Amino acid sequence: MTHREVLTALSGLLLGMFVSMIASTVVGSSLPVIISDLGGDQSAFTWVVTATLLATTVSTPIWGKLADLFNRKLLLQLALVIFVVASALAGFSQDAGTLITMRVFQGLGAGGLAALSQIVMADIISPRERGKYAGLFGAVMAVATVGGPLLGGVITDTLGWRWNFFVGLPIAVAALILLQRTLHLPKRPKTKVSIDYFGIVLISAGVSLLLLWVTFAGNEFEWISAPSLLMVGAAALLLVVAVIVELKVKEPVIPLTLFKSRTFTLSVVASLSVGVAMFGTSVFLSQYMQLARGATPTESGLLTIPMMAGVLISSTIVGALISRHGKWKSFMIVGSVMLTAGVLLLSRLHYDTDFWYVGISMFVLGAGVGMVMQNLVLVVQNTTAVKNMGVATSAVTFFRSLGGTIGVSVMGSILGTAVAENIKTGIAGLPPEQQAEAVQSLGSGSIPQISALPDFMRVVVESAYGTGVGNVFLAAVPLAIITLIAVIFLPNADLGTQSAIQRAKAEQRSGSPLERELEQAGEELFEVAEGSVAVPVTAALPTVDADAGPKGGRA
Repeated sequence: MTHREVLTALSGLLLGMFVSMIASTVVGSSLPVIISDLGGDQSAFTWVVTATLLATTVSTPIWGKLADLFNRKLLLQLALVIFVVASALAGFSQDAGTLITMRVFQGLGAGGLAALSQIVMADIISPRERGKYAGLFGAVMAVATVGGPLLGGVITDTLGWRWNFFVGLPIAVAALILLQRTLHLPKRPKTKVSIDYFGIVLISAGVSLLLLWVTFAGNEFEWISAPSLLMVGAAALLLVVAVIVELKVKEPVIPLTLFKSRTFTLSVVASLSVGVAMFGTSVFLSQYMQLARGATPTESGLLTIPMMAGVLISSTIVGALISRHGKWKSFMIVGSVMLTAGVLLLSRLHYDTDFWYVGISMFVLGAGVGMVMQNLVLVVQNTTAVKNMGVATSAVTFFRSLGGTIGVSVMGSILGTAVAENIKTGIAGLPPEQQAEAVQSLGSGSIPQISALPDFMRVVVESAYGTGVGNVFLAAVPLAIITLIAVIFLPNADLGTQSAIQRAKAEQRSGSPLERELEQAGEELFEVAEGSVAVPVTAALPTVDADAGPKGGRA
């Protein structure tokens, strides 16, 4: 395929990916208004966020396995339709329960779009060329992540929050039309399909229970408590049974043989900590800007542009360089070092840190994420058998989402503890006449509205959150170091020059009887001695008569 043909084929994919991300991020700045209008409480607020992330994480490996069994273009369109319909219905929600249910279906569709877009890209583009096109996906993610909250704030203020869910509908329809007209994949051979329903249920239940535990532990109950032990024990039991089932079934959801590959295993380890860096920074930098620096949600979105600029620039430039030179490892090591340095720089944040320092730190972290995130998928696809391409690709995405979800919950607990201690210390340092008022206003533990606080209390809260967010990033440093170590030990395999479709055709040809006969004849024809040239073995040659065939005439 020419460059123009590839861009044409990817246009529907990129548009579908954009609409899924913009629809997920556009409600971020509007959630307080939405939950208040629907009469929801803090628990509903948490569930609206958790439901989508949970459904996306759990469904990703399932979509990946289905991609190895069924028509990938049809699955991609199905995921987009699920997402669009759920978004439209979410906009008509009359209570928090309906909104949460529709957010679950949004997550199911988003999981399919995230996994299938990477899988289809592997189908039509070789690993050597994939780097520069992967940069386009990084650019789409950066634009949607920054633009979503800004667009959501404007829409909520002008048209109302329900239009946040409707804004992506025309873009989604355009994406469906483009996919139908521009994406042409060869028909998959008809085979007897065996779906591992038991494995799907076990993995989904085990991972969901684990994610629910890290979501509610530290808030609804203590980390070390009877509910924690019960949830962790049940999740562990479900996942152990899932492993046993996956080892025995014909078509496992996640083939455990993939972990025999050092490239796959190390990429999974690195993806877990990259997920923490990617999801954690977007959540806690937003809190830092609003609660430690007094910014509005719109200003907060604008102030995090340096990080997204880092992701956009590095993923685009490095992707093009990898395609040009065919070398990837040095870029990923540099990216891992920058990721570690960025997290370490952000660990020194305070409520009065200069904005130029915050901006540089965010840019360094974003550049590191941009160099590593997409290329982890690339190196796995480069070494994975075509039959497992879908499930291997989705597994890397799954573990990245899993790491992000668990990391955000644990880091949130660390932030809550640190802020409570910092506020207590700050109140103790106030004059006696101000202490009583501060305890009454800040003692409930709820997130305060910074703009409504008196100056002396605002300083206490901003200082508490500024130092607390710094502690959160300090806790993420060991995970960034794990990413660096995993990337260093990744085997430096050359990037292939065939797309997955070309590889599949080559494997089919090599499996034909004619190809096997030719291969066998070639082995008999030449004996190659070590250190010498290949010498024909004339005794092994059949004698061929010009008319009668191989009977014993001339050779």
